[in-house]
Amino acid sequence: MNTLVKILKALAEPSRLRLLVLCNQGEFSVSELVYILGQSQPRVSRHLKILCDAGLLQKIREGSWMLYQLTSETEVAVIAKEILNSLPKDDPTVALDHIRLSSVQAERSTSAANYFRFNAAQWDQLRRLHVEDQKVEKVIDSMFKKEPISKFLDLGTGTGRMLELVGTHAGKVVGIDLSREMLTVARVNLEKAGLKNYSIRQGDMYQLKIPDDEYDVVCIHQVLHFAAEPNKAIAESARVLQPGGRLIIVDFLAHKMLELREIFHHSRLGFSDGEIVHWFQRNGLKFTTPTHLPGGQLTVGIWVGIKQFKQ
Repeated sequence: MNTLVKILKALAEPSRLRLLVLCNQGEFSVSELVYILGQSQPRVSRHLKILCDAGLLQKIREGSWMLYQLTSETEVAVIAKEILNSLPKDDPTVALDHIRLSSVQAERSTSAANYFRFNAAQWDQLRRLHVEDQKVEKVIDSMFKKEPISKFLDLGTGTGRMLELVGTHAGKVVGIDLSREMLTVARVNLEKAGLKNYSIRQGDMYQLKIPDDEYDVVCIHQVLHFAAEPNKAIAESARVLQPGGRLIIVDFLAHKMLELREIFHHSRLGFSDGEIVHWFQRNGLKFTTPTHLPGGQLTVGIWVGIKQFKQ
């Protein structure tokens, strides 16, 4: 009862209800919410603090930025959803907020498109060297459909494609990337896909701000070849996996294309099955039969490690 009273007190103000509706649509900065509500920054920040203190919203830090989204805490999230569902769909103030929200999303789309266009030539050049992405995704998708996924973590999420692929099979999907530009691209793509059960975070795959045993699947898709210390990334992935959970690595098999270091800044020229086995074993992961997908000058490898239960 105390939780419900606290929530109702926090929402006993029209602006805070508007903020709850907006933050159910995605992750937004204070400046974006200020624009949508048409109120001063101090006033909006005060409303956000009250909603956060009540557990209705959660804060996400990205460098000097702070983003807000609807809480994912089970008890409070259920109550928040019930309140949102009870609001009239034709409220004129909410309708105006959604028009301004569309403007914010359009601006994000423009920024994402500019960034993607600037880098697209290099990405297309690399894609021509290996098997089509659709064939890789078909294999990955079949893995995810084998059993239900509660919480899925994608390290180096990039455009958010893995979150989009897994989102329909999982209860919650989370993407982490160091690049704010790529996080913008991912958010736009996931909004366009209509995905609601996602979160995007800025973070370092070597130092995840995540408790132990949190996720049942962790994915590192075409990221490990950028890592100066792949074993550390695998160790962190294993740490946040639940016992019995799966780490899925998608990357290139060992190759001799030295130009990829200079052109694409690859730190590693792919990986052998033996290297992956060694790193899995060091971090309590059982190695399963790998999948090799040859195509062009590079072969894509898919490796799965299962976290062992502690004796």
